[in-house]
Amino acid sequence: QVQLVESGGGLVQAGGSLRLSCAASASIFSFNTMGWYRQAPGKQRELVASITVGGATNVRDSLKGRFTISRDNAKNTVYLQMNSLKPDDTGIYYCNRAGYYNTYWGQGTQVTVSS
Repeated sequence: QVQLVESGGGLVQAGGSLRLSCAASASIFSFNTMGWYRQAPGKQRELVASITVGGATNVRDSLKGRFTISRDNAKNTVYLQMNSLKPDDTGIYYCNRAGYYNTYWGQGTQVTVSS
């Protein structure tokens, strides 16, 4: 069964932090580089961070120092720690395989940062 369940979003003031979680089915998670994506209002979805099975990470340059991605291979779960949040970080956050044309997406988790 293909499944992606994102959680942890919410409303936070600028400067605050959130930790997002994504539970994925093994068919998606295992052996794949995973990524967190976000879709800001009126914009296309973009990849913000990715992590390989071995733990090597890549974070969008503009987010380095604030966003950290991690994964727990035993739990098929990927995380996104977001600190010093800004209103521009507002959007729906999704997880999925990175570097693939993904046709299935979970419902995402809404992050809203107030100024």
